[in-house]
Amino acid sequence: MQVEIIEGRVARNGLPSTTANLDESVISALQCLHFFYHVNQEARLIKYTEFYNESLNSFIDFMDDFKRFREKQFALCNFPFVLTVTTKANILKLESSVLMREKLQLAFFRALFVGVNPPYLLLTIRRDYIIEDALVQLQHKSHEDLKKQLKVKFVNEEGIDEGGVQKEFFQLAMRELIDPKYGMFEINDDSRLCWFVRSPLDDELALDEYNMVGRLIGLAIYNGIILDIPFPSALYKKLALAAESPGDLRKLDGSWDLDDLAEIDPTLAKGLRQLETFEGDVLEAYDRTFQIEYKSLGQTYQHDLVPNGSSIPLTNANRSEFIKEYLRFLFTTSIAKQFNAFSEGFHLVTLGSAIQLFRPEEVEQLICGSPEIDFNALEQITQYEGGFNAKSRIIRWFWETVHAYDEKDKKRLLFFATGSDRVPIGGLGHLSFTISKNGPDSMRLPTSHTCYNTLMLCAYSTKERLQERLMTAIGNAEGFGLM
Repeated sequence: MQVEIIEGRVARNGLPSTTANLDESVISALQCLHFFYHVNQEARLIKYTEFYNESLNSFIDFMDDFKRFREKQFALCNFPFVLTVTTKANILKLESSVLMREKLQLAFFRALFVGVNPPYLLLTIRRDYIIEDALVQLQHKSHEDLKKQLKVKFVNEEGIDEGGVQKEFFQLAMRELIDPKYGMFEINDDSRLCWFVRSPLDDELALDEYNMVGRLIGLAIYNGIILDIPFPSALYKKLALAAESPGDLRKLDGSWDLDDLAEIDPTLAKGLRQLETFEGDVLEAYDRTFQIEYKSLGQTYQHDLVPNGSSIPLTNANRSEFIKEYLRFLFTTSIAKQFNAFSEGFHLVTLGSAIQLFRPEEVEQLICGSPEIDFNALEQITQYEGGFNAKSRIIRWFWETVHAYDEKDKKRLLFFATGSDRVPIGGLGHLSFTISKNGPDSMRLPTSHTCYNTLMLCAYSTKERLQERLMTAIGNAEGFGLM
């Protein structure tokens, strides 16, 4: 009913472009929806996306609204549950652009009156030492420095970073950091998702590296880069809790349940569910205590889930507490130092920004993009240059070819043309994509300007030549140079 009131006002009055002029009935409806939303948070009767309101998302000037929100005035951003994830992403993008421009202007101003102040956050990276170079250069950067526009330079390479080089940098850095051989994250054999290594940690360098991973992900969000990182939903839930209550470690315990665990470790979750519903004598059948054993980085550890856990037998009466404490160990206590360092790095970049408008599920979409690869949507928004148009023979061949690709090859094409194999929030229909003519028929491979999401094609004389040249190109996409 409240949604109908809002949509009715939009239909009759053509909703004003600023929040300051909102109709009182719309404000009342929003306040009522706010109550229902929080009730639903506990009851989980409907999906959170049911609260999105397309009418409001279509008509409001959200940069003005976010400014009012930051100034503690009435704003729709106070009711983020009605904002679609695409709208929130657009607000974040606009905010980042404004902040980057302000930092650039301030750097030039200071250079005139104070001294040289780098206008950009510049990282100079050796390919063989990506992590080491990034760690050294990022660990001493201030919050103000991290708000500057990022530029990446690979040593001894010609690539000029207009966006493409930094995309490749993030892909390579994150790929290395989450590799189990690096010792920071473990990948579950069943889920193929990664989680923090649980071994006891007192190494300050390792904590610095977790902090850097958090900074890198924050920088990716701030600079509009989508990442391929197989983290579970629990990570984004923890980040949201940390943002709500910075420094309150008790809040980070969260309300973890077996569904959270099943996403990361389905085998362990299945075993705990069996314990939860076991109808026999738990003491006799399980013969264990509140001490658990786990392996990490090739070593075996014992841990008491509660004080003196090794002397407390597991029974029918206390199995619920056992499961609760086990989940608390997995999601909080065993990774506290690792996650806190990671969270500090992440929030150093994002704290105080529009990221606070996002639900954990939406933060995951923001970082990892949409799972749907719809090349029909991509075809609809593609622009053509250099003499090509949608009816050109080579363009028809191109779309016939790529529509037949499997998901793996579609991702390879996206990576080759845009520098990322991830789909932006809202789908490929929200991507800026151009196909440009790169001369007459030849045996030259297709090339790309990843900073501008532009694919360069020769006017190949046959469909077979196009297919062979394109497949060769996308199979050798890594490495950035001037094109």
